[in-house]
Amino acid sequence: MKRILLALLLCLSAAAFPAFAATPGEVPVGGVLRDAEMRGLSGKSAKLADFRGKPLIINVWASWCAPCRDEMASLDRLARRYGGGRHFNVIGISTDDYSDRAQAFLAQANTSFPHFIDSRLALENMLGADRIPLTLLIDADGRVLHKIYGAKEWDSPEAVAAIGQAFRLKM
Repeated sequence: MKRILLALLLCLSAAAFPAFAATPGEVPVGGVLRDAEMRGLSGKSAKLADFRGKPLIINVWASWCAPCRDEMASLDRLARRYGGGRHFNVIGISTDDYSDRAQAFLAQANTSFPHFIDSRLALENMLGADRIPLTLLIDADGRVLHKIYGAKEWDSPEAVAAIGQAFRLKM
């Protein structure tokens, strides 16, 4: 009787808590990102298509997210060393509701790469940012190669080697 009750509870809990679904309109790994308008946070607004032609690293963050804040310095060091179009481009996308909070964090972080804000959730949903930080490796044609959730040390030798391998670059 206990086994039957346990099995019934497991079935009911599975029905009550369905598997996590993708975010609305999410482009999966292997898919090509759609063009999107990006509202400038640390500079001019741009279109996602403006970054085609070179590999792209997109970091999705928020000012209130401690792991996002923790990894930003290593991402900036990576961008300064390899980014800026030399090997690839790096951009940040804030999911903050209030641009003044995101700008205050950026003033403190003093990053060298452009940041945008996604107040309408279009980019957040397309990229699959149901949790942050999220970093995506995008090839020169806009194809999603990898989605990496959680904070990383982006300028570590291991991360640099993995990025070089993903983008087929000698770094």
